[in-house]
Amino acid sequence: MTQACYTCRRRHIQCDRSAVPCAKCQKAGLQCLDKRPVRWVQGVAIRGGMRGRSFENSLVSSSPVGKIDICSTPANNLQSPTPTQHHAKLPTSLGELSPLLQRHDAIIPVRPALPSVPVAIGDAALAGLNSTARYYLDYYNDRICELFIVYDSQTNPFRNLIPLALSDTVLLDALLGLAARHRANFDHPFSTSTTQDMPAFAEPHHEALRFKHRAIQGLAQALNGQKGYRDATVATVFLLVFLDLLESGCDQWNYHLEGAKSLLALIPIEDPGRTVQRLRQFITKQIHLIEALGATFVRPHLLSQSNSIEQNIGLLEDVVEESFLGCPEYILTSLQFLSIQRDIMAHGDATDQAPISDVMSVLNGVKEFDCYFWASTLPQHSAMHNVDDLAKLARTYQLGAVLYGQRVLDALQNTRTQQDSVVSALVSLVDTFKDGSTLLKCILWPITVAGLECQEHSQRDLLIRILETFWIGTHCLNVMNAAKILKAHWAKIDENKSVATNWIFEIGRSSHDWLLI
Repeated sequence: MTQACYTCRRRHIQCDRSAVPCAKCQKAGLQCLDKRPVRWVQGVAIRGGMRGRSFENSLVSSSPVGKIDICSTPANNLQSPTPTQHHAKLPTSLGELSPLLQRHDAIIPVRPALPSVPVAIGDAALAGLNSTARYYLDYYNDRICELFIVYDSQTNPFRNLIPLALSDTVLLDALLGLAARHRANFDHPFSTSTTQDMPAFAEPHHEALRFKHRAIQGLAQALNGQKGYRDATVATVFLLVFLDLLESGCDQWNYHLEGAKSLLALIPIEDPGRTVQRLRQFITKQIHLIEALGATFVRPHLLSQSNSIEQNIGLLEDVVEESFLGCPEYILTSLQFLSIQRDIMAHGDATDQAPISDVMSVLNGVKEFDCYFWASTLPQHSAMHNVDDLAKLARTYQLGAVLYGQRVLDALQNTRTQQDSVVSALVSLVDTFKDGSTLLKCILWPITVAGLECQEHSQRDLLIRILETFWIGTHCLNVMNAAKILKAHWAKIDENKSVATNWIFEIGRSSHDWLLI
């Protein structure tokens, strides 16, 4: 036993850690537990004003999301869930949530008041939602909207999807599925084991599966119909990319990304109005970001190059309040160029290869990029806008792009450049984000690149601790998978120290196509 058992900690006595069960528990005739057990009680809370209270299953038959039964079906039998007679319904708002969110030793904090569900929706639009849908809509508004954006604000594009979703059942199912999956992930402990199966906790897990199933079914019907493609359809596919980040970050996101790119190209060119135009610009921008960073960790030529996307990118300015990660556009386009060169080398297409001088020029441009100037010239749409923090954020991507670009250049020149100083600078910079910074959620890609390059065991241990903090703040399962990838990579290079491998090729040849952002 490596640490004191939960039973001894609960009794406030010193555990001897001799074995399982420990000697003191055995002597006292108590069950020796390694962690706090789950406690099932009558009602929704153990103590306080909510003790013994339950929420009735108040459903509205006209609900766009239909009836959602909270069932007690075991996690290994999801094919045909059997509803129970007494449904333990979730509360209808996050204000009623705080007594319910204590599971194991984790507590989900209730944040200060954030922007409310857009007032333009009105009570009439919400009247058709059942209590479960209202709960997850509130959850999406409070937690998901701030998770996938650099700074939350009243102009948050994810929040602006809510009115559109209330008029489109498919988009609404995708939105609610995103919220339900995030809620389900709160029950997972952080683990870097490659063999441990993540437990599936019944209520939110079942709901997430149902919402996702219905969203994909509705999406298939919309794509096979004759009604044409709407902005809500594109937004649905777009949200499925983020759902994959919460589920694993591998193997599905690229299909959704390619689908969203294709649909954007098929939407008729017309004057859609300011709100819809901003939504299209936001989705276009984030597709470009995901494509540029995602291409670095996947098989060569997995992602297509979309001309329509490329043509529109130059028209869009960097606005961090409307950005998923806040990576400067210059660095994104540089990474995209470098990834294309890597793909050409991987396929041996020497005739299409850019001259080494061009690769060196792009790499030097990344090295000379002025992060503080970039941050200081951004439009300020939020009171949270902090130039120093944004400059640090940009710097993490700059250093990550330098590491990646140098390995592309090394492959072209058949050399192996030592980058210990760059790695140390990046690890040290990443470490400054781990203590309460809201921007930690934006830097999984630089953390992963630093991990793939670092050789020092102390740096590796630090990065795993940072990833655990990242997990606590985001609960995206791709974070846990990033930790597993790094540990497997380190074990491989430590075992074959005499073999110098270039990770820019190796990670793309792994068993999955990863989106580690």
